[in-house]
Amino acid sequence: MPRPDDRAAAPFSLAGKVAIVTGAAGLLGREHVRALAAAGATVVAADLDGGACEALAARLRTELGADVHGAAVDITVPESLERIAAAAGTVDVLVNNAAINDRFADADEAAALSRFESYPVERFRRMLDVNVTGMFLASQVLGRRMLGAGRGSIINIASTYGMVGPDQRLYRRPDGSQAFWKSPAYPASKGAVLSFTRFLAATWGERGVRVNSLSPGGVAEEGQEPFFVAEYARRTPLGRMARPHDFAGALVFLASDASAYVTGANLVVDGGWTAW
Repeated sequence: MPRPDDRAAAPFSLAGKVAIVTGAAGLLGREHVRALAAAGATVVAADLDGGACEALAARLRTELGADVHGAAVDITVPESLERIAAAAGTVDVLVNNAAINDRFADADEAAALSRFESYPVERFRRMLDVNVTGMFLASQVLGRRMLGAGRGSIINIASTYGMVGPDQRLYRRPDGSQAFWKSPAYPASKGAVLSFTRFLAATWGERGVRVNSLSPGGVAEEGQEPFFVAEYARRTPLGRMARPHDFAGALVFLASDASAYVTGANLVVDGGWTAW
């Protein structure tokens, strides 16, 4: 009898693959590292905060018995990316997760600066530099390793706000005052992520490298205003915000041979947010 194809027998296995996750110290980055490690990959957790990545790697080695390593990286600096590429040697999976979002010192600053009419161009430029140029550089530097091997999967973390405009009513307090406006920078940068994904998929497909994006919906986290959480849940068909681990299955699918014929796609995991 013919032997079954190993990929068909365990299509979601990442055993023998090396994965790099940028922005690994963040809320979603930590879960991305965990998901890939649990699927069998050797994972490099990379972030500006190398110490946090080392701590995450040590914890997952203990909890999962996984092969996880931490590394400091600045995705806007090509030399920094070259160093982790050289250390990793082989790169089978790249998760471009590193990104920044607006953070304001206090409520007054948020209300004053987040509105489009007064949004500082310096903030706009900085977000594009990290969220778009950083993704471009990571894909270019680390993707060269994939081209050399003739295979690889790049997963760009986008957002539902790269697909639809922000609903500014979500940030309106019960008394009718506006606590915050979703700024132009984050949606613009995530829209660029989707376009870049399609560009690179079309460019590198014939050379064996697949490129897809994953668009998460809003994620519940500490510090969010109760009125925002309640309004977001009401606006979502599944009736809640995402939990950080809700994206694990989608990520492993895109990283593994289970998606061997998928490239240039945007996998939306948003509880139905963009369905209406």
